[in-house]
Order: sequence, then structure tokens, then C-alpha cells
Amino acid sequence: MASGGAVREVRSPAELEAAVAGARAAAVHFWASWCEASKQMDEVFAHLAVDFPHTVFLRVEAEEQPEISEAHGVSAVPYFVFYKEGKTVDTLEGANPASLANKVAKVAGPASVAESAVPASLGVAAGPAVLENIQKMAQQNGSSAAESTNSGSTEDALNKRLEQLVNSHPVFLFMKGTPEQPRCGFSRKVVDILKQEGVKFGSFDILTDNDVREGMKKFSNWPTFPQLYCKGELLGGCDIVIAMHDSGELKDVFEEHNIPLKPQGSKNEEAGEPGSATEKGGAVAEPIGLTDAQKARLESLINSSPVMVFIKGTPDEPKCGFSGKLLHILKQENIPFSSFDILSDDEVRQGLKVLSNWPSYPQLYIKSELVGGSDIVMEMHKSGELKKVLSEKGVIPKESLEDRLKSLISSAPVMLFMKGTPDAPRCGFSSKVVNALKKEGVSFGSFDILSDEEVRQGLKTYSNWPTFPQLYYKSELIGGCDIILEMEKSGELKSTLSE
Repeated sequence: MASGGAVREVRSPAELEAAVAGARAAAVHFWASWCEASKQMDEVFAHLAVDFPHTVFLRVEAEEQPEISEAHGVSAVPYFVFYKEGKTVDTLEGANPASLANKVAKVAGPASVAESAVPASLGVAAGPAVLENIQKMAQQNGSSAAESTNSGSTEDALNKRLEQLVNSHPVFLFMKGTPEQPRCGFSRKVVDILKQEGVKFGSFDILTDNDVREGMKKFSNWPTFPQLYCKGELLGGCDIVIAMHDSGELKDVFEEHNIPLKPQGSKNEEAGEPGSATEKGGAVAEPIGLTDAQKARLESLINSSPVMVFIKGTPDEPKCGFSGKLLHILKQENIPFSSFDILSDDEVRQGLKVLSNWPSYPQLYIKSELVGGSDIVMEMHKSGELKKVLSEKGVIPKESLEDRLKSLISSAPVMLFMKGTPDAPRCGFSSKVVNALKKEGVSFGSFDILSDEEVRQGLKTYSNWPTFPQLYYKSELIGGCDIILEMEKSGELKSTLSE
């Protein structure tokens, strides 16, 4: 089968499968009519179809055919997929005419045409206007690549910058384009959803900075854009955001993390049309009752393990940042647990919200009792309460006071036992030590001894030091307020705490 120099429009997954299966070589262009780069590359694609008459050239409108786009991992346009003998052998994202020509020539093979489609030959087949646009795009691609190569930023500096971006707003979106002018349909969909939810959000156009674009893929362990973050944690990409919005769960997550939402008051919401926020949100706020069979199944799942966590994804591949955070804590504490992927079963996903009266995920259960979500578990982990609850419930061996003190002391390289917190010290001596550490730029963990009398009294005996604050470095006692202030005065403090 050959295209005979024409590009064929594909309108269904079955049509694409049949066209590719019957071709020795095929190239598919995923495009969008609103995207200027798509239009320009489509002209190049059409000229290549003439140069390679024995290769099948196919065109898919990405947003009109979401099933095909999702199956091929298309997150931006223009996007190209190359087939040989019915199997995917290569892909190309972005407006890079020279790469497109080279990849087509490679998949087509020498039998198709006598090396007629090297990048230089595009100037012969394409008109001067197309060629000029191609050259502009090529220059832009080269320019951004050079900037990326020559940027002297180290990986640590980049990660610090990415962390600052992620945490710069309670809700933050990495997207293609801007909220006013999205440059891909998937980014546009997420922007529309956030506007429908009435949430304020910050954004970053990843097309303007290749360092950020490539760095975020590693930072989040998420290969595509857009990427939506809430309180510094990845929620997911377009598909996950759409699913959470449709189920009402996105609003629940925002409310759980105290993200202000504007009243929507849209026509759809007032009318209560199918798919509106009123209908979806109402399903959670005023739930229908569970059947006895549903309740029994949910209770059976909850009781299936002493520590049971309901998450998005699996322990090896969590599908949202909050689930990933909770799993990390359980693994760090060496707590044996079982899990259930709520994305795999919508009946469990919706039913458990009703049974637990907890609107979002993840949910952690210990001995059949709900502990809470990621924020609560993280606070319990920091304070040592998680291990305490687990030992009281008989899930892990009871921890001795000495073991608990050792664990607290070693929980940070520099650890301060004080009265109050670094933001709100409850005694002058603690305040002075906090100020000294901050002045020297020393990062430190802390524990409020006023919150736990057992730790307060036990540490006096353990350290053989009768007063507070007490500062430890790598589990060794440095001293109290007077010693710390003397070390700061002599210039020893920072050097001692960075050995």
C-alpha cells in the first residue's frame, strides 16, 4: 500500500491501525488547526509525501481524536510517529523540519527514493515562503538549544530553581504558553478546568526555557506537559486533572489544602446540567447511601491488612504527588503495608469517600481506623506520633524511650530541642539559638519539648544535660545556649556544623 504522494486524514483508531499494518513504512502527523507551527510543519509533511511515494503519510487532528493521541502519548503538537512493518520505531516532537526529513528518510529506506529527501532538498519541493518559515523555526530551535547548552547552571542550582517555582504559588501549572494564550490543547484544557474550579494559580511557560522544560521531567518524574502542582506536590497531567475535575475530587483536594475557591455561578452550574460542578460536587457533599454489599466490600478491603493505604497508582508507580509522599514516609519508617489503586475501580474510589467521610486520596488506615491523608501522616511522621500509634496498635514492636530519643536526635543532621518552634520560640534562650543558626545560614530540624513531657525529661537523662535548648550535630550533643553563642562569636559555629 502506498500514499501516492498524498497525506491521508485518519478519523478512527481502527483506520490508523489498518493503514499502518498494511504499510512497509508510515509517518503520522498529530496536529491542531489552531497551532501555527503545526500548519507550517504540515506543509513540510506534504512535500515529503511527494518525495517518498512508497511511504504512507497520515494526518491525525490530535484534539479531535483523543483516543489515538492518548494511545501514542501525544502531549503537544506538532508531533510525529514513525512506523516500520507496523511497529513504532521513532517519534519527533516540535517544529524541526530537518529532523523530520531525516527521520522520514531513515524509516523509508533507500529503496523508496534515491536519497531525495535530505533536508537541503526541501527547498526544491517547498515554495520560498514555506522554506523561509522553516529556516526561522530551525534558527529558533538552534538558538534555544545553544542557550540550554551554554547555561552555566549546575543540576543543583536548577533543582533549587524548580523547587522555588513549584512552591511559588499554592497551585502552580507548568504549561505550554500562558493562561491567556495556551500553545497546546492539553494545556488549554487544564487552564479551563482551573478557571471552572475558581482557583487562583501561578504558571510557567515551559516553551520559554528549555532548562526548566527538561529539568521538570526529571524533577517530577513525569515526562509530559502540562503538570499541575498543589502545595508543592504533583497532582498529574491533563488526563488526571480532567478525571479529578469530573469526579469532584479536584475541588476536594483544593478544599483539604485550604486553597481559596471563588464561587462559580456559571450558567451550567445554576442550571445543574450534566457534568457541571454542582452535580459532581453534590455527589460528594450529599452522598447517596451505600448498599450492604458495597459497605461489606469496602470494609473487607480496609481490614485486609493492619496498615492499608488507598492511593492513586501503585507503590512502585504512584500517580499523584500526595500518594507518592505518603508512600515515601511508610517506606522510610519500614512499615509493612498493603495498598489499593483507587484509579482501577471507580466504585471503590467513590464509595470509600462516603464510608470514611474523607473527600480525597490518599487515605491511610491502621487496624481498620482512618488516620488521614498525606498532610496528617507527614505531621505525625515529623513528630514521631506515627510510630507511637503503630506500636500502640501492635503493628510494630513498642519503641523504648531511648530508641525514640535516638530516632529524634538523628532525624536531621543539625537537630535542636527547644521550647516552642523556630517561628515561635517560647523562651529567650531558645530564641537566641534559633537566631544564631539562622544568621549562620544553617539548616536545622527542631522538636518542641513542651509538646512531649516524656521526651523533655528523658532527654535530660540521655544527654546528661539538665536544661534546654540542646543542639545536636550528627547525633552528638554540641551544647546549650551559652556554648552556641560562644561558638558563633568565635566563628566556630558554622565550621563545626558543616564538617
